[in-house]
Amino acid sequence: MSNILWKSLVVSPAVLGATLLLSSSAYAAPNTATTETAKVETSTATVFTAVTPIEAAQKPELFAQTQTQQTEVNTLDQINKYSNEGKGNSQGQVTSVSQFSDVQPTDWAFQALQSLVERYGCIAGYPNGTYRGNRALTRYEFAAGLNACLDRVNELIATATADLVTKEDLATLQRLQEEFSAELATLRGRVDALEARTAELEANQFSTTTKLVGEAIFAVTDAFGDQAGDRNNTVFQNRVRLDLQTSFTGKDVLHTRLASGNANRLDLGTPGGANGTSEGLQTFNIGDTGNNVSLDWLAYYVPVGPAQLYVAATGGIHSDYAATNNPYFEDYDGGNGALSTFASESPIYRVGGGAGAALNLPFGKGGGILKPSSITVGYLASEANRPSATPGEASQGTGLFEGNYAALGQVNFNLGERVALAATYVHGYHGAGSTLFDSGGVAGTGDVPNLDGIGSLNRNLGVVGTNQSNLMSNTNASSSNSYGASLAFRPSDKLSISGFVSYHDVTGFGSDDDYEAWSYGLGVALPDFGKKGNVLGIFAGAEPYSLARGGSGNRDIPYHIEGFYKYRISDNISITPGVIWLTAPGQSSNNDDAFIGTLRTTFTF
Repeated sequence: MSNILWKSLVVSPAVLGATLLLSSSAYAAPNTATTETAKVETSTATVFTAVTPIEAAQKPELFAQTQTQQTEVNTLDQINKYSNEGKGNSQGQVTSVSQFSDVQPTDWAFQALQSLVERYGCIAGYPNGTYRGNRALTRYEFAAGLNACLDRVNELIATATADLVTKEDLATLQRLQEEFSAELATLRGRVDALEARTAELEANQFSTTTKLVGEAIFAVTDAFGDQAGDRNNTVFQNRVRLDLQTSFTGKDVLHTRLASGNANRLDLGTPGGANGTSEGLQTFNIGDTGNNVSLDWLAYYVPVGPAQLYVAATGGIHSDYAATNNPYFEDYDGGNGALSTFASESPIYRVGGGAGAALNLPFGKGGGILKPSSITVGYLASEANRPSATPGEASQGTGLFEGNYAALGQVNFNLGERVALAATYVHGYHGAGSTLFDSGGVAGTGDVPNLDGIGSLNRNLGVVGTNQSNLMSNTNASSSNSYGASLAFRPSDKLSISGFVSYHDVTGFGSDDDYEAWSYGLGVALPDFGKKGNVLGIFAGAEPYSLARGGSGNRDIPYHIEGFYKYRISDNISITPGVIWLTAPGQSSNNDDAFIGTLRTTFTF
């Protein structure tokens, strides 16, 4: 082959191009049928660096990845590769095959490459010292190789003193052209087809900077027990999220998320009726809009030097930017983690939310036992968009700094490759009639007990915990100081253990408005249980409770025990059956235990 190529240098650039194309395709042939794709999971292989939704979209380093082998070339992958030809792939001439870090003497094409590089100077490499011979040749790369060979042709013409081509050589080249005419025609047709498809996509594309990431949840759920069973019927509920992710520099991400759903809460028989408790609330219950479409999250992540800045205009929560250290259970209230809001993350991240900003500052270089860790500070206000209060409203505080807010500080340590821990502090201000664990009011409003008197009031609902731990004074504002710790331990790739504890000290601005609340939980997850991508999870603990506010008969700890099994049907579909067992709902052993059964199907696209 090398002898023919040498003689073709002075015959015809067209023949040279055909020869180069065939030889380059041959080099790529053993691997062009294999494509590696990474599917982001909710779990981590190195699970303990601060993980945020932007990282869920951009990372491949922080999350466990799976690789699938494709026996057919995906058309969209072809078009994407073809449309990106020539971008950031500058090539340079090399003088020795040893300059290629990815070419070894044991490679089957080593000697052919050695001849082309060292004898004829017709092969170019990439700036990082690679040849990338295990993939298909692009048109830009072909042009670079052809240019190098044409330079060699000019050199030979200028220095040649005798005829280098004989009639036998020409006959050989003609025979080769005839022999490979079918392959050349096929390649030409394939390129023409890709050009047509690319032109069609470019003419009708949504955006060059924006991609759509969607999730749809179908859930069949019911509650069982003497009280809960009589109060609930089996329901079929849904929630859909469409996240438009826009990047302007390749390192930043603007999230514009639309949501719609109809997942109402279950009635566990506690005071206040169906809308009166947050115990056993499932993640897809967040976003009940009656199937109306709403903008539920608008946020921007951008690097600032070594740090990462998070700015939320609406729908921000603390776990958007702070590490929760709860792998396989946390999924940003999506449909691929735990069933409940309690098992997915520590309640301390549910204190406040809305609009604001946060900064994640990394530290630690990873040379010793301390791996890259982070310091995080953030501020979110749930009434940031309101310049003034509604006339007659009990709470007159509004705006970014005068209304309800929560300020977070956290230190997250990664110790070695398998242990992480975090210490978290949140200070909050809450106007009259507020709820402690309201995530900025994302759960909407409903009728809940009036702790200042008889009857119920319409106010923001909590997303986790009992009414006693959630509901603040209806007549006076309050402040809160919350302290939390979380730990994640991964003994092996098939086992993850995580847990948290949080303490909440609420100080009311009126008499007898003070109270304390506690919460704790421990989870065990078995990733890839039964099949790659599956997760078996068990979580147990106490949802936020306040025994001092329980009164007579309402001073029992409400335990939460949850088990689920996420079965992955494909990269885009998973089915999760699960059960939640709640003891002493409403902090009262007089209330029968409640059992919640759910079959959740999640589609991601």
